Amino acid sequence: MNVTFRQLRLFLSLAELGSITATARANHVTQPTVSMQLRELTESVGLPLYEIIGKRLSLTQAGEEMAATARAMLGEWTDFGQRIDAMKGLGRGRLRIAVVSTAQYFIPRILGSFCSSHPEVDIALEVLNRDGVVQRLRANQDDLYIMSMPPVDVEIEKQVFLSNPLVVVAPIGHALAEKQRIPLDRLENERFILREQGSGTRLACDAYFASHGFKPIVRLELGSNEAIKQSVAGGLGLAVLSTHSLGGHMADDSLTLLDVAGFPLPSQWFTVHLKGKRLSPTAQAFLLHLAGAPGVSAA
Repeated sequence: MNVTFRQLRLFLSLAELGSITATARANHVTQPTVSMQLRELTESVGLPLYEIIGKRLSLTQAGEEMAATARAMLGEWTDFGQRIDAMKGLGRGRLRIAVVSTAQYFIPRILGSFCSSHPEVDIALEVLNRDGVVQRLRANQDDLYIMSMPPVDVEIEKQVFLSNPLVVVAPIGHALAEKQRIPLDRLENERFILREQGSGTRLACDAYFASHGFKPIVRLELGSNEAIKQSVAGGLGLAVLSTHSLGGHMADDSLTLLDVAGFPLPSQWFTVHLKGKRLSPTAQAFLLHLAGAPGVSAA
């Protein structure tokens, strides 16, 4: 089977982008070039790797196997290059990292300080909801993943590096804003605006409510912390959010915290990767950087 790295890279782009046009644009080549390389790859494999029905491109079973294999091969080759650079005393490398959306409030600053210490490192950052990050984790598409609720049905290695307290947020001037140690059942008539099902914040919130027999009245489910904050400020209800998503100007955002018994809910941020994965020198350097970053502690 004669296959080139160029063909594998183009096929991976096709698998991720779902379009020959987008693949050509992303790789700075012409569409005929992409089509020719994919045709040669398909002929070499001897089975169709993708199909187009209507305007939708989907991978076949052989294509899914090819994508997984190509991803592993190119990942190993990239890691090999980094190890050789490390032997030569060079600091070049590429860090591929996928994070859940709430981590966007602090990860860019950590990456910025990391790049200051490692200026030759390129960063590929994906910000997704938890389901998207878990999907990439299962497919081993990145070096590291950052989330607050790692999956329990995947063999992983995880490491705590930062606390992630969850708090109850209300519009400024709420009737309970000045109360202390508010019993949870005092909120039984309140409307809630919560993160979407499956998010780390929602999983932790639901687990706490269920353990106390509390059933919130959910008015809205939103996939954006910013949208939730705006909805709370507009008086649509209360929310449970990570303190990392709130910033330092809650009054300016017309928001306040409620002192509810049991809150802040303890939660943590983890770095995650598949068990047995051999981390690149760049990924190892980033883990060391996390361990020494201000406000960060390794478990």
